[in-house]
Amino acid sequence: MDTKTVKLLAEYNQKTNEKMNRFIEGITPAQWDQNFCGYYPSIRALCNHVYIADLNWLKRFGNLREFAYLKDEVFQRQLNPASSAFESQQDYFVQRSDLDLRFMAFASELSREDLEKTLTFKSYNGLDQQRNFGGAVLHVFNHQTHHKGMISVYLDSMGVENDYSNLIVLV
Repeated sequence: MDTKTVKLLAEYNQKTNEKMNRFIEGITPAQWDQNFCGYYPSIRALCNHVYIADLNWLKRFGNLREFAYLKDEVFQRQLNPASSAFESQQDYFVQRSDLDLRFMAFASELSREDLEKTLTFKSYNGLDQQRNFGGAVLHVFNHQTHHKGMISVYLDSMGVENDYSNLIVLV
């Protein structure tokens, strides 16, 4: 893992979310909340899960060292997996776009040395964890991609054609 890769993944995350959200903008509030058979039963639930995980990982990354991006007031929010991060689709779009800018800021602050260090943090259930920082960063981007794929399947199930996730266009 290197800083160039993290910047690429942050850019991919931002651009892919923008594309994905254009499809989500076209669905109705009922479709936003439509129940599917997945662990996260709706597009709203998936978007909420990814947003909360992303926010909390960006906060955890601050355990490594002081990052300037963490001075943003969004990081004062206390959200756990059971929280609801937004009230509406529009609220989600605004908050997601803002968080994606924080990922870009995070990526621009990283050093090669950061990626080689060990991150110490507590899991959601309070267990002490230690992970390679670069590996944890890679995990976060992989988690995002995994759930974007689930959203694509839900959109497909509703008959909404979508094609928004393709890293090759950025390399």
